[in-house]
Amino acid sequence: MNNNDNIAVVVSNDNKDVTIYETINAIKNAGFKNVFIQWYNKDWNPSQEEQLEYIRKCGLNVIFAHLGYQGINNLWLDNEIGNSLVQRYKNDIKICKDNNIPMVVMHLTSKSDAPQYNEIGLNRLKEIVNYAKELNVKVAFENTKIKGYLDYVIDNIDNGNVGICFDSGHYHVHFNDELNFKKFKNKIFAVHLHDNDQSDDLHLMPFDGTLNWKEVINNLKECNYTGPITMELCYRYEYLDMGIDKFYEKGYEVGIQLNKMMKED
Repeated sequence: MNNNDNIAVVVSNDNKDVTIYETINAIKNAGFKNVFIQWYNKDWNPSQEEQLEYIRKCGLNVIFAHLGYQGINNLWLDNEIGNSLVQRYKNDIKICKDNNIPMVVMHLTSKSDAPQYNEIGLNRLKEIVNYAKELNVKVAFENTKIKGYLDYVIDNIDNGNVGICFDSGHYHVHFNDELNFKKFKNKIFAVHLHDNDQSDDLHLMPFDGTLNWKEVINNLKECNYTGPITMELCYRYEYLDMGIDKFYEKGYEVGIQLNKMMKED
């Protein structure tokens, strides 16, 4: 296998001034073999199902699906919306299984405020991840805006099918570069690699913000992460001046650079 075959990028529905088909074509033409998809159950045109069909037609490998997080804070509340989330996520996981997508990434909260983590939410999550395990679909929970939730879930769910998705942008802007990596050793199933200047979650290319990439890569290596170098890039801001093709060409080059850093002693 080519050393760079493990570089991946998101098929982003947030890209500006281009269609999703133009995004997918640019990703493929830049040299990427792997992508992750946004499975948000939103009213997109083309739909997420049509996007997946086109991605597969282009010969791209889908390494995971990022599930939606609309209403996710209800997970921690004793209400019917929280109950309905369980079925929604189980349905999404079944669709992923049926489409040979081996892993899903999930948020635990959205926005800057959420109900305190508790057993109501934990029990719902246990039902979701137990169902995923039955189907042999891995679940990776992402470090989002608020500290504590990821630790709580990982500490209280004893399931080898469950791990985390390390998001470097959230780590930088929301966590001020603080994360107990030792706790998550051998538990990082996926990564979202992108940069910012700590003003906002900008989804810049790695090395275009203020994140210490040497430190990030060293932490990933310490955690025994060996999965794809997966970037969560967004075509907007000053990147629009480059054009969509050059944007993903540069993204692929950055992926090669990060991949090289991962392999250095």
